[in-house]
Parts: sequence; structure tokens; C-alpha cells
Amino acid sequence: MYAEIIIPLALPLNYTWSIPPTLQDKVQPGIRVEVMLGKSKKYAGIIKKLHHQKPEAFDPRDIINVLDHEPIVHPEQLRFWEWMANYYMCSEGEIMQAAIPANLKLSSESILIWNEERSIDFSDLSDNEYIVAEALELKKELRLSEVQELLDVTHVYPIIKKLIDKEVCYVWEELKEKYKEKKQTYISLHPNYKQEEKLADLLNSWTKAPKQMELLLAFLHLQRTEGEVLQNELLKKSNATSTQLKGLLEKGVLLAEKRSSDRIYYGTPELNIHFTLSTAQEKALSDIRFQFAQKPVCLLHGVTASGKTQIYTKLIEEQIREGKQVLYMLPEIALTAQIIRRLQEYFGGHIAIYHSKFNANERVEIWNKVKNGEIKVILGARSSLFLPFKDLSLIIADEEHDGSYKQQDPAPRYHARDAAVYYANLFNAKVLLGSATPSVESFFNCQQHKYGLVQLTERFGEAQLPEIELIDVKKFQQKGKIAFTEPLLDGIRQSLGQQKQVILFQNRRGYAPYQICNTCGWIPQCKNCDVTLTYHKFQNKLTCHYCGTHYPVIQTCAACGSHDFTQKNFGTEQIEELLNEHFPDARIARMDYDSVKGKHDHDALIKSFEQQKLDILVGTQMVVKGLDFDHVNLVGIIDADGILGFTDFRVNEKAYQLMEQVSGRAGRKDQLGKVLIQVSNTRHPVLAFVQQHHYEALYQYEIENRKQFGYPPYTRLIQLTFKHKEKHLAEEAAHVLMKGMAANFLKEMSGPAQPVVDRIRNQYLWEVLIKLPKDVQKIQQCKREIMQQIVIIQSNQRYKAVRIVINVDPL
Repeated sequence: MYAEIIIPLALPLNYTWSIPPTLQDKVQPGIRVEVMLGKSKKYAGIIKKLHHQKPEAFDPRDIINVLDHEPIVHPEQLRFWEWMANYYMCSEGEIMQAAIPANLKLSSESILIWNEERSIDFSDLSDNEYIVAEALELKKELRLSEVQELLDVTHVYPIIKKLIDKEVCYVWEELKEKYKEKKQTYISLHPNYKQEEKLADLLNSWTKAPKQMELLLAFLHLQRTEGEVLQNELLKKSNATSTQLKGLLEKGVLLAEKRSSDRIYYGTPELNIHFTLSTAQEKALSDIRFQFAQKPVCLLHGVTASGKTQIYTKLIEEQIREGKQVLYMLPEIALTAQIIRRLQEYFGGHIAIYHSKFNANERVEIWNKVKNGEIKVILGARSSLFLPFKDLSLIIADEEHDGSYKQQDPAPRYHARDAAVYYANLFNAKVLLGSATPSVESFFNCQQHKYGLVQLTERFGEAQLPEIELIDVKKFQQKGKIAFTEPLLDGIRQSLGQQKQVILFQNRRGYAPYQICNTCGWIPQCKNCDVTLTYHKFQNKLTCHYCGTHYPVIQTCAACGSHDFTQKNFGTEQIEELLNEHFPDARIARMDYDSVKGKHDHDALIKSFEQQKLDILVGTQMVVKGLDFDHVNLVGIIDADGILGFTDFRVNEKAYQLMEQVSGRAGRKDQLGKVLIQVSNTRHPVLAFVQQHHYEALYQYEIENRKQFGYPPYTRLIQLTFKHKEKHLAEEAAHVLMKGMAANFLKEMSGPAQPVVDRIRNQYLWEVLIKLPKDVQKIQQCKREIMQQIVIIQSNQRYKAVRIVINVDPL
């Protein structure tokens, strides 16, 4: 018997191992097995399929061990990985690397074993070799980490290699299980005292150790109110010591038992839905059910604050009552904090969150509970799509237009919304896409009758869409760019005077996006990337937002020696500082990736704003998406020109989505909100669509341009990026690929060209863009030829170090 096994490496094909007779009754697809690849490296791989076909080209090795009693993934996940590898042009090993929690991906640790069969001449060893050899002779084996500790250096490989060459020791690889169950001590009453009479006798006859008596009474109270009693909770609430508890255990009054415990508390699974849908919401819900009867995918196009979340809640309730599982995807972790509180109120312990802020052990526990069907609803970011659902019946992709659903680096570079449609198909499940500003592709699929379409055109509770006003910044600029025009400052003053809240949006973090020498015009740039450095005042550093390198603040111009610098443009840090100057009595907070880094920082900030502990919230895209605040009546967009000025065929679509979404935070419940947009190009066509809240006009404008110039949804794009530290080698490799594919795809290819930022992390970039007609056979042929050309390029010694990144459906 043989097994095709996926290991977490970017191998073009899955490797095959043989299964020894002793393990044949323990193996099945989805189970992890211990295998060796190369001379000594061990991995935990997942069996994809079992077969009896011996490979012709090589003799497969035996698998070493079976690591699980039951599969850690279901067959649907393995089929999903195979489709994803084919569609997004990556390996199943890369998908396994992204999908499986870190503590289920085992790889080996090297152990040095003392060579008993050799008599060692210690005089032939250097000082460091002698220290290691002496320790090995005593202990017989040492881990790599122990050798590093012994020599107090991290780079020990040269020393180990010399010891192996001199036959002092040899290397053994050990596979380590990283996941550890959380054990907690539970305290219970001894069975002898379960009867009330016996317990009463014990308490009445108690004479000594009054502190133990207090502890016992505290235990009885906790047991009555909370059921199971944890040792640390008991000691904390009773203010007792472990010695006092030990006394009660030794007397046989209480018992202590160590048990496995969840790291995350889920609460009691219950349904507590206490709201009523409006007439418009009821109709939308009915229409969604009707569409689902006809088509597997439906788009809910509902204006901002129309109550889409309540419709999702009703659909989730139906699935829970039928014992099914639901995946509710959101593009950003920031959004989960507010929605999870509402959904936990409705569904209690039926629901769990899954995103990158959880630690490795917590992820394993959520993974297992989803696999076993214990958790019915998962609320998560794009990575939650990889969870091993057992009985999935509905996927909701909220804010489906959002670019955060697309994974950029590393592979697999998948789009979670699109992949969800295929994943749901494996379970015969339904997909509901929701957005106030749908992507052009999704709306096009509705127009082509591929997806169902349901529209919700009125805000919940008869709230009005906000009034949008453009402020021409050219009229207010004097010497240079200003952050706040007078109309915006007046608007903020008015809102604060009415005890209302304000959200200000600026799509640049840091203090100043760049600084410039006033004498010669020199601008500090990153040494590794061709981008300007952003000044972060709080950290007092210049930072590259591409590679993350920090630099000290520059006081002297490297070109002319001048000390006269001007900071240009405004980041969120500077906006916050200026707001404090203009409104010293206002309570102001900032929400961006610099200010919210911890697991609970997002939630704490959103709660403060919800509870009106803050007056003004300034932030990047984090403040735009799906957040719902009752007391916001003014939203300000500081620099709309920055949003409208990108070189991207989707720029109009993205700008409309961003401005419409941020304006949607204003004027909820019974009040009319206002949005002030500061912009210099007031005649840009997108601004008219935003002012009228007219999505369909924007769609028509965009779809005609896309058709004319051959962009999605009329074509499929594949972007190839060539990276190398030598600029000319990256360019040459791109030309080689284009020449190799010219026979069949010359018309479809454009490039090679350098992107706007053409050097990142000391790697020069060249790009080739391929626009393909929506013809499955032609797309598959193109993908095959790309893979063939990459093999040809990388087999040429000159281009061996050129890295080629494939991005299918780039954003």
C-alpha cells in the first residue's frame, strides 16, 4: 500500500511513501503521519490518498509513524486544497502551511548522539568542540538548543559539522508534538459528604482550623452558584492559601482532580434573538430564501445601516436549529469585536471567533471543535475558510467587496470570497455575499443571472442617508497643504456642541508621509526599498511601510548638509495632534495599525467609542468598515485626492467604496448625518456618484470602461512578478518568459514593466500582466505554459536566483 502525502513545503508534486504492513490498519486520508524527506529531515504530513500503484521512477520510503487516531481534516478540505492549488497556481504544501494551525504542523528537531563505537582523541578538538564532546560523553545526547546554551552562541552549525566529520557524534531527528492540552485542577466534595446530613454533621462538629472552615464554606457557596469549582478561582475568591486547601484535601473533605480545560470560554449554547425585522428586512429575507432555491450564491445589496447583520442573524438561527454549521466571514479583525458581542448575545456558546490574534494552542482547540461539529458558527477573517467544517450549510461573506479578502503574501494568494463559493459547493451549501458597495465582479455575476440579487434600499428605523458636502481645498490653501479647512472645523465644533461624535478618515498612518529638504529638495528614502520614509513622532523614528525598517530621525540633509526640513502631508498621528490643539477639551483617540496591536485593543477602543467615552475617532481604513455607532453625526474625509489618485484600473471602484462606506458611519437611528469631503478635484465623476449614493450609476460607468479596455469581469488576469537583487537579471528573466509564451499568448501579454514601487527589500521588481478571455481551456493552457517557462528559467544558472511570484486574479 502507498500513500500520496502532503507535507508543508512548496513541492510541485506531492511525494509518495509506502505504508509498512504494521501501520496499514491505522492509516486513512486526512491523518497525519511522520515521514522522512532527504537525508534526515522529518515532517508531519497529511495523507491525501491511499493506493496500490508503486511509483515507477523511485523506490518510496516507508512512513515512520502514524500521529493521529482520526483525521484532522475531512475529505472536503483535501478536495478544496487540490482545487485551490490548481486555480491559484501554488502547491498543496503551501496551502497546508497556511491552513493548518502551527501546533499541528510538526517538523523535526536535531539531536546529537554520542558515538559509542569510536574512541575519541580529545586533543584533536578545538575549545568549543571539546566542550560539546565532553558534555556529549556525559549525557550521551544533546539537543541543538542545549549546544547553543552550552557555548552561549546561536550559530553552532560549523562546530557540529566538524564533530560529525570527526565521528564524535551523529545527528538524529526527532519529531516534536507542539500542542499541549491545558490542564486545570478542579475541586469537588468527597462522596462521603454528598448527603446533607453528613455534611451538616461535619460542619457542626468542626472545632479547629477556622481558616479551613472558611475555605470550605467558600467552596460550598461557589459550587452552588457556579457548579464546577476551579482551584485557582476558589483560592482567589476565598482569599485562602494553598496550605489551607491542602489541609482539607488531606482530611478527605475535598478532592482535587486535574482535567483538560478549554483555553477559550464560549458560554452556554443558547438562542436568544429578541429583535423584530422591519417590513423591508422581512421582504429581503424572503427574497434571499427564494433566490437560494434557484441559485447557490446570492448578493444582498443593502445600503449602509439597512440592517444586513440582523438578516444574517435570522439565517444563522435557522441553520443552528437544523444542527448545521455556518461560516460568517468578515474582511478585518477590527470588525469582529463589535459584531461578536451582538452575536454572542443572540447565540451564546454556539459561536466562536477565529483569526490571527489567537495563539497557536487556542487555534488548535477551535480547529478540533469545528472538526467535531461542537461549534456551530464561526466568525472570522479570511483564514477561517480553511477550518475543517463537518456539516457546513451557509457561508456569509460580509463586506464582500473588501480587498482584505485577497491574500497577498505568501502563497496561496487566494481570494477568500471567490474560494468560498467553491468550498460551499463541496458541501452543497449556500453563499450569501453582503455589501452596500458590491464589487463590480459580483454585481456583474448578478446581471448575468449567475448569482441571485436582493436589494435593501432603505436604512433601518427610517434613518436617512447622510448629506454629503464637498469642500474645495484650493479655496483654503495659502502657503501649503492644510489638514483642516474652516468648514470641517466648524462642522466638528457644531457636532461636539450637540454632544455628538465625529469620525475622521485619513488613509495614511504615522505623523508625516515624507519630509523634504527646503534647500535642495532631497527626500529621505528607505535603503532597501524605493519609497519615502514616514515619520512616526510617537516612536521618534522614520519607518518604511514596505519592509518595516526603522531609521533614526534625520536632522541633516545627506545631499547638501542643510538642517532645514519640511514635513509634507498628514498621517493619522499628526491629525490626532492637530485635533488636540484645535479641541483641547475633546476626548480624542486614534485607530490604526500602530495604535491597536494587542489581541483586545480593537475591542477596547470600539467599546469606549460606543459608550461615548470618546468624542472624536481618527483613523485609517479600520474606521470605515461595518462599524455601527448610534451617536456619530459627522464624518470627515481629510484627503479624498489621495484616494482618487492611484494608478490602478479599479481606482474608481475602490474610491467609491471607501467614501460610501465611511459616510455610512454617519447619521444612524433617528438623526440626519453629514459627511464632509475635502478634495481639490471637485469635478471627479466618482464624487457625483458618492454624493447621490448612486451605486448603479458607478457600476455602469465602470463596466463600460472595463469592457472597452478588456479588464475583469470581461477577462481573467494573471500577474507575474520577477524579483532579484540585480535589476537587469529580473528584467531579462521576464523577457525570457514572454518570448517562450509568445507563440500562443503574445496578444494577451503586456510588459515587462516596472511597478510604481520597483524595489522592495533590496529586490528589484519587473511585472508581466496576462489578460485572458473567460475560456476555461485557454486559461488552463496558459497556466501550464507559465509553469513550463518557470521551470526553463530556473534551470538556467543565470536566472536560478530570480524569484517568480504568480498572482491569479490580482487586486
